[in-house]
Parts: sequence; C-alpha cells; structure tokens
Amino acid sequence: MGSTYDIPGKLFLIPTTLGDNAPLEVLPISIKRAVENIDHYIVESEKSARHFIKKISSKKSQPGLHISLLNKFTEPGAIPSFLDPCLAGHDVGIISDAGCPGIADPGAEVVRIAHERGIRVIPLVGPSSILLALMASGLNGQNFAFNGYLPIEADERKRKIKAIEKASRELNQSQLFIETPYRNDKLKVELLRTLSKNTLLCIASDITLPTEFIATKSVGDWKNIALELHKRPTIFILQA
Repeated sequence: MGSTYDIPGKLFLIPTTLGDNAPLEVLPISIKRAVENIDHYIVESEKSARHFIKKISSKKSQPGLHISLLNKFTEPGAIPSFLDPCLAGHDVGIISDAGCPGIADPGAEVVRIAHERGIRVIPLVGPSSILLALMASGLNGQNFAFNGYLPIEADERKRKIKAIEKASRELNQSQLFIETPYRNDKLKVELLRTLSKNTLLCIASDITLPTEFIATKSVGDWKNIALELHKRPTIFILQA
C-alpha cells in the first residue's frame, strides 16, 4: 500500500487581494512564486483570475494557462475532473475572486475531493476578511461562528437575526455574517431595528483597502451614526 501522497501533483490554495490594491502589499512572496510555477487553475471567474495572475506575475504567459471554472453554474459531476492534472504530475491552483479559497467560497468542494484522492493540499498565507474583521473587532475571538449570508425574506431574516443574537448571549459567542454589498445598507437598518440596544456590533468594510473602515459600538450608539456601506464589501459581527 502506498503513502498518503502518492500523486505527484499538488493542490495549492492561492489567496487573492480583497480589492484592487497592489498584490504584494498584502500577499507574501510565496504567492508570487506559486503563480509563476503553476499553469493549471480552478477559479470562480476567469476574467478576475487572469487579471490577478497578470498583476502578480506580469511576464507569465496568459495563453499557456489552463483554467477550469468553479461557480454556481458548474455541474457537480464535472468538478472531479478539475484535479486530473494532478494525476498527470502537474500542480493545480485554486483562486477565489477575493480572499482565501475554501472560506465562504466554492473551492471547499475541490479540496474535499483532493483529500479523497490522496492529493496533497497546500494552503498559502493570505488575507481573510472574516479573520481580519474578527481580529480588529475586540469581540470574542476564542468562540465564534460564521453564518454566511442571512436570509433575504424579511420575516425570515428578522428571525435569524434574533436567533444568532440569542446564541451569542447564551454561548458567549461572536456571530459573523455577510451580505451582498449592494444590500449592506438595508441589512444595517434591519440590524439596528431588531437587535438589543446593548448588543455590540462591529462593521468592517473595505478591509486592507485605502477606504478601510472598522468600528465596534453598541447598537444604541450605531443608531446615531451615519455610515454609507453601499457596494462596499463588509463583514458584520455581533456579540450580545
């Protein structure tokens, strides 16, 4: 019986920037080295992935790239074939549209299949808006939960907000969640309307960008502050 990693090709999880800033301002040199050595990629968006690759390695041949798309339109049955280059001895890189692959990102399914096939998975260091927001929030970093997107339907969303506030209070747990950027302001209004005035709320927008804004205040205090979040990538964290 062979070792766990008999397959020569490896799967690299390649973080990207959280916005259109210079890659090497927020990414380590190891990302540049990986991109320069990998020609097979699994990406959410080909256009954004090619843009990122060009910015981080301007001399790399774009026509020589082999790109597989992994997004909401991808047929589940096609995903295992994305790792076929590893079986042939080629390294493969997963690139998310922003941040770290596999975290609030469809890349997790590829990683699971890689483990099933005995392909070595190598996570590279890079920015995660979720962790950076939690680091800067002052809220509980020992016990926290990420809830992804809250429901869109108004009544269901209100129930969810109350439920995670209750869980935070009972478990002494920070509760993190996100919203589609163009609906951020609507969510903020609903949070201030639904949560207890003493619940702490961190709003972290445009993390690592020149327009970065991170602040933690009580819901009662937030009601007196005007803040425009429209189309700004934002993490919300509450602690009751």
